[in-house]
Amino acid sequence: MIIKVLDFIIFWAIILIPFSMAIAPAPMNVFFGLLLFSFLLKKLIKRQKIFIGSPVNMPFMFFFIVSAVSVVNSVSCHDSFRGLLRLIQYWALFLIMAEEIKEPKHVRRIVIAIISAAVLLSIDALWQVISGRDFIRGNSPIVNIGLTRATASFPDANVLGVYLSAVAPLIIVLAFYYFKNNKKVITLSAVLLVLSGIALTYSRPTLLAIYVVLLLLGAVRKNKVLIYALIVFTLLAPFIAPRSVKDWARQMEYNPVRFMCNDDRIAIYRNSLRMIEAHPVIGVGVNTFMKNYKEYKESPEYRGIVTSDYIYAHNNFLHMAGEVGILGLGVFLWFLYSLFRASSLAYVKLKDPLLKNVSLGLILCLAAFLINGLTESSLYYSRVAAIFWYLVGFSLSLIKFTDADKSRSG
Repeated sequence: MIIKVLDFIIFWAIILIPFSMAIAPAPMNVFFGLLLFSFLLKKLIKRQKIFIGSPVNMPFMFFFIVSAVSVVNSVSCHDSFRGLLRLIQYWALFLIMAEEIKEPKHVRRIVIAIISAAVLLSIDALWQVISGRDFIRGNSPIVNIGLTRATASFPDANVLGVYLSAVAPLIIVLAFYYFKNNKKVITLSAVLLVLSGIALTYSRPTLLAIYVVLLLLGAVRKNKVLIYALIVFTLLAPFIAPRSVKDWARQMEYNPVRFMCNDDRIAIYRNSLRMIEAHPVIGVGVNTFMKNYKEYKESPEYRGIVTSDYIYAHNNFLHMAGEVGILGLGVFLWFLYSLFRASSLAYVKLKDPLLKNVSLGLILCLAAFLINGLTESSLYYSRVAAIFWYLVGFSLSLIKFTDADKSRSG
């Protein structure tokens, strides 16, 4: 009886975590706490190993070890230990999901929760731009270069963009290639809403991430219509872009790097490289990039920009290399290689239409998050970092279904 109750809590906590992320950090933390407590208690009662094997266990373990070693250079052991604790939480999240998602029914309900969260956020973004307040938390939109940018329940438009771009590919794949009839109409409507929410963020990295994953989707599924549509959009973009965007492009001298990154980000990147150059092997210490940043600022900075003394790198990979060195970054790239290799093999082997399309969608979701992270430190934003590790666990969970497909076909 106790095991059944714990399984029930685990089942629904996994479903509700992505939806709770769209609301606020507190409910997300509550559901994660319930998930972790129930999982560990179940393992204790059944006297089982805490975690099963995973294709990414070894690289993640080495990443954690390098992060722990980096503490020797830390200017704040308290902050670094908090960073290590956060890594343990992310590790637990994706490993629990990889083990506890056991049936297609669970997959379907998680998908419904993800679609519902993305639609809710997109409607909230539209309402926020129209009314001046989002209806979840009462946030006002922000205004940059004359553009009113939606944030919905998130603190910043770019952070909203990170979340939406991290889940949109899954919804797009299912709408295009899985759902039929009335369900197809509903999911296509959801796609339009989510793409509208993304557009209202005016987040360049988010738009780039969606554009690239749609190209990848077109290539994988050999969808010439999608590829041609993206080419037409590329040709029309300079003409249909808002006037303020055109003025911004002219101000950036039509330099694509300056247009995508802004001069302030470029200045931050240059300062980040100085940090990495000073501590190339194990970095300045996990979770201390922001506390160290001011010590590595150029004088004068790039194009006379004056960046804050306490700031993110606005690039996941530079941020990581600054904190845990090139060694830590190299191990993380090993983790990503293992993850995408295992997920791609699962996609190829899966026969069930739902699971196969979910697998492809999740691969593209992870790719979108990482592309967005080229100009954002999204792995270090507490509000959205968990969505990456959630998607990692969801993708890894599908590996077990390849064996089930084999047994059915046999």
